[in-house]
Amino acid sequence: MSRLVPTPSTGVIPERDLGKTPVLEVVRLGIDFGGLTAVDDFTITVGPTEICGLIGPNGAGKTTVFNLLTNVYQPTRGTILLNGVPTQGKSVHEVNKMGIARTFQNVRLFKEMSVEDNVLIGLHNSMNYNIFESFCKMPRYIREEKRSHEKAMELLSIFNMEHLAEDRAGSLPYGVQRRLEILRALATDPSIILLDEPAAGMNPNETEALMQNIQKIRDTFRIAVMLIEHDMNLVMGICEGIAVLNYGRIIAKGTPDEIKSNPQVIEAYLGNRRNEGA
Repeated sequence: MSRLVPTPSTGVIPERDLGKTPVLEVVRLGIDFGGLTAVDDFTITVGPTEICGLIGPNGAGKTTVFNLLTNVYQPTRGTILLNGVPTQGKSVHEVNKMGIARTFQNVRLFKEMSVEDNVLIGLHNSMNYNIFESFCKMPRYIREEKRSHEKAMELLSIFNMEHLAEDRAGSLPYGVQRRLEILRALATDPSIILLDEPAAGMNPNETEALMQNIQKIRDTFRIAVMLIEHDMNLVMGICEGIAVLNYGRIIAKGTPDEIKSNPQVIEAYLGNRRNEGA
């Protein structure tokens, strides 16, 4: 695991990413809903091959941050740069094409469609044919469909799910559905993928496999991963940098060891979780 080093923009990223444009730079991001400030002064830098975590108590604003990063919500203030390009004013679809993809707390698959078709939906941005060519089954349409099928099967192989390609997505066990959602996000060819509680509903063996697969995804695709997760074994096991959110504001940033020993974090989050488990 690479050590964290400062960047010129006051962030920290893995040493191996130094000298490269950060995949994500967020400066003083905030959003107000009426008179309520949900997120305020959120600042973070993510290296192009970093695995980082965003943790905090329920209601801290973590999913709101993901909604801001993907332009589901337009920020009240602050700046988001994706690969050095501002995302202000872009639609969710445009931001996705710029290189950011995500999964959700609650699985959002097309459950009546096949496993492969769910992945193919993620590949639609890269399909290079028009409606006429599709309707007439023109050669380019046939080539693109063959290429997309091969790509979908390649993605399914990451989680050893090729044999499930024709199964109905809604018939899969919950943990497998969560993995399928990750693959669909990967199909959009992102430079960073946001995972919202990817281990939710998984047993310890599935969580251990997920940890290995997140690292495999980073290493295979050379992309960044940012995750929200309550499973501290997963977070501390794979994240290089961690930001802790409380009441919409970052109260600490650092390595797993720094976060585990931070008194403010222990009081606001980790300590409370230990008490809940007692």
